[in-house]
Amino acid sequence: MSEAVTHSAPAPLARPELLASLDPLLREWLPRQRWFAGKGRPVTGFSLVAAVELLPSTAPLGLIHLLVRAHQPLSAAHGASAQPGDCYQLLIGVREALPPHLAPALIGHPRQGPLAGRTVYEALYDPRPAGVLLEALRSGARLGALRFERDPRQDIREDLVPRLVTAEQSNSSIVYGDTFILKLLRRIVPGINPDLELPLALAREGCPRVPAPAAWMVADLDAETHVLGVLQPFVQGAADGWELALRELAKGEDFTAEARALGRATAEVHTALARALPTVTLGHHQTAPLVDTMTGRLETTAQAVPALRPYVPGLRTAFEALADLSAEGHTWTAQRIHGDLHLGQCLRSADGRWSLIDFEGEPSKPLAERRMPQPPARDVAGMLRSFDYAAHALPPAGGADRAGGSGSPAAGWAAACRAAYCAGYAEAGGTDPRTDPVLLRAFETDKAVYEVLYEARHRPDWLPVPLAAVRRLAAPS
Repeated sequence: MSEAVTHSAPAPLARPELLASLDPLLREWLPRQRWFAGKGRPVTGFSLVAAVELLPSTAPLGLIHLLVRAHQPLSAAHGASAQPGDCYQLLIGVREALPPHLAPALIGHPRQGPLAGRTVYEALYDPRPAGVLLEALRSGARLGALRFERDPRQDIREDLVPRLVTAEQSNSSIVYGDTFILKLLRRIVPGINPDLELPLALAREGCPRVPAPAAWMVADLDAETHVLGVLQPFVQGAADGWELALRELAKGEDFTAEARALGRATAEVHTALARALPTVTLGHHQTAPLVDTMTGRLETTAQAVPALRPYVPGLRTAFEALADLSAEGHTWTAQRIHGDLHLGQCLRSADGRWSLIDFEGEPSKPLAERRMPQPPARDVAGMLRSFDYAAHALPPAGGADRAGGSGSPAAGWAAACRAAYCAGYAEAGGTDPRTDPVLLRAFETDKAVYEVLYEARHRPDWLPVPLAAVRRLAAPS
């Protein structure tokens, strides 16, 4: 049975003493989290956005929902002034002491304020606080600034056992009894998050390729809605597309049938989104800023990564060709898309059916940009690049270059998957992405340039993978 959740609006814990009690602990704990976006810059303080007791902090088990804004300098340079930064969602458990199985969740022991003498920890590790969230979603609770809503057509049982998904993610997820999965957003921004908006729109269209939200959690602050979490059906026995591709590749198995089916699934989602939400036409005036952004990203990346510089003239032609085509009067249709599509955002169920998940878009981009209509070719290009990455993800044999050559088995595997994916897309969507090679090349080039900068900064051993694509994309057509 879940912990009881009151439906009355409790007094918010807006006392300065609460934040002062947690501040020194959070400064150490928060930067260590996978989902913390401000790595490399010290946290100099916090400001409290909202605090609500979901369970009384004075009880044997307390649960506090916090929205806090981390203050960090704009750069890592010593003496740079601190600025109010990202807002984070935290769920703080409060106990006298932690049982051994919760030791990895420890945040610390406050020395002052209302939590002095208690132990505070990451509550999502604990099944009891996780059950409180499910009960709030199931019952449609309203707690302070927090509002829990649900789709009354979906049954949410109260006896589902929660478990935290421990894989590294940019957010946090809890699975309830292999029936539902709750995705809790960590970086919170005002506005409707596409991770709720788009699945709801697809559910209205009856699109079966995306699990329909069963419930969601929002905060109403300063007359704006902030999406905090989404509860969706859990696809039981599903295989992550990335892991599935690597498994088949390691066995030497053909993956083109799966790639083709995934192309059909992508086209079905794009078609449903085009029906559900407005589309726009991109003419010359709309395409020019897009080309400028791509060209600017290329120039900036070439300054940061010398290995890219020899290919800049060839890569620039991809963007110039798109600009020339738009100047000649060619137009494209833009619509809402996934925004960050790759194999890891796809699930194949036990019956072989593909689903698309995680419609948040690239979290590093502003929310307004993530919600802008874009050509579907952007999603297609992201998946094509993902096949390249899967092909070269296994450790290279004999110390060979991870990227291999254009005639290597890995390159052949990727090329076959790319072709099958586009063919499947054409079957369900009516248009083969390869029939607009200028647009597809521009988006794929832009994605490869982004990957070059990311790998150079975070995974230098992987840099040969996007550079192999760069060589191909920079070559004369």
